[in-house]
Amino acid sequence: MDPAGGPAGATAVRPTPLWARATTSLRRPAFWLVLLLVVAGAWRVAVILGDGFRIYPVATTVAIGLFALYAIPFWLFVDNVDYLEREPPLLLLTAFAWGGLVATSTAIPGNAAITNLLAKQVSTGFAASWGPAIAGPTTEEILKTLGIVAVVLIARAQVNSVLDGVVYGALVGLGFQVVENMIYAVNAVGAAGAGDQVGPVVTTFFLRGFLAGLWSHTLFSALAGAGVAYVVVRIDRPLWLRAGVAGGALVGAWLCHFLWNSPLLADGFGYGTLGVFGALLLKGIPPLLLVLLMVRHARGREAEYYVGHLAVLNDPGIATPAELRILGSGRQRAEARRYAHGRAGIRGRAAVRRLQLAQARLAVELSRAAPSGIGPSVDGAGLYATGDVARRFREVRTQRRRLLALGHPEAVASPRAQPAWQRWLTWLGTATVVVVALAVAIGALGGG
Repeated sequence: MDPAGGPAGATAVRPTPLWARATTSLRRPAFWLVLLLVVAGAWRVAVILGDGFRIYPVATTVAIGLFALYAIPFWLFVDNVDYLEREPPLLLLTAFAWGGLVATSTAIPGNAAITNLLAKQVSTGFAASWGPAIAGPTTEEILKTLGIVAVVLIARAQVNSVLDGVVYGALVGLGFQVVENMIYAVNAVGAAGAGDQVGPVVTTFFLRGFLAGLWSHTLFSALAGAGVAYVVVRIDRPLWLRAGVAGGALVGAWLCHFLWNSPLLADGFGYGTLGVFGALLLKGIPPLLLVLLMVRHARGREAEYYVGHLAVLNDPGIATPAELRILGSGRQRAEARRYAHGRAGIRGRAAVRRLQLAQARLAVELSRAAPSGIGPSVDGAGLYATGDVARRFREVRTQRRRLLALGHPEAVASPRAQPAWQRWLTWLGTATVVVVALAVAIGALGGG
């Protein structure tokens, strides 16, 4: 082994530095086009919210603050979906900005135009009932998907799995969801006609943030993003098949959005509050489960790919067999951190977390340095121990020493981990409490 922790006699190949990859992105016309569109969108959104500030300064400030805070846990969750290969923060911010500024500001006049067309061609009643279900998905899903395409054009090398498309799509959708809800909240204050009051803002925050948040734009765009990434990543498949998958994903996002916006089951089957809540679940849970299953499958494939690069090292100092088994599972990584906390306190939990992050970073660097770029290296000649790879080897060994110093040699879960049936029981209990709380809230807000 060399001093960096790599195998002796390894071929010296220096991966492209991060600054060089960034410079390449800056030279692409797509970057400057996206930047121009984001600036124009920011100006248009600022004008809309600026009117709210002039008329309802307190309510508008509260609306912006609430939905900005609302975005934080969603952002953290989406960012952690792809644990093994984290996306660059600036690129995630670009996706979020496209959704919140470009797509939102462009969709407003687009939706109005389609609604007016429906009113002229069909009837004003049809436009009022079905306009949101037709106009919203048609303009918004296309605009948001263009944002995912823009990310690909700016940084193609960062989109190397279907899971990456899910992450960027979800961030585009989250940006749209947050800014759109800010505008809806301010409009609700005006519609209430009671002056600069925060009551309509809080109601909008609950209805559009929590009741619709789990199965709204973040979900729709994640589905479309998976399709875009499939076109880019699966070059082993025919172009017509990849285009068909991307088109199917976009149509799926459109249909989910259409169903959610449609007046179908608006009366809750005629059963009041419980009926309204049941209708919301019936509309929202199927697409939510679809995306979750898709994410689980994609994460499994990605984990197998990246962890494979660590496995071929066959070096317990880098990752033990037990650590390799849990590294690709978010639940098992969390259980390993809890176990370390029980044995070595907060420092033990932190040490395990740092070791897991170091192992994940090393796996990604090894995959980038692999000769073929499509699978794990199988022998010493395929590993590279210079530049970023060497640094990641040193990082893992440093974190290993810190963990050993705490008397906790391995980042693994407790042998007495909670049985699966207990975990499911806990989830069921939590879901029941949430359902009851939401049903009571719907009734309090007039849903029944």
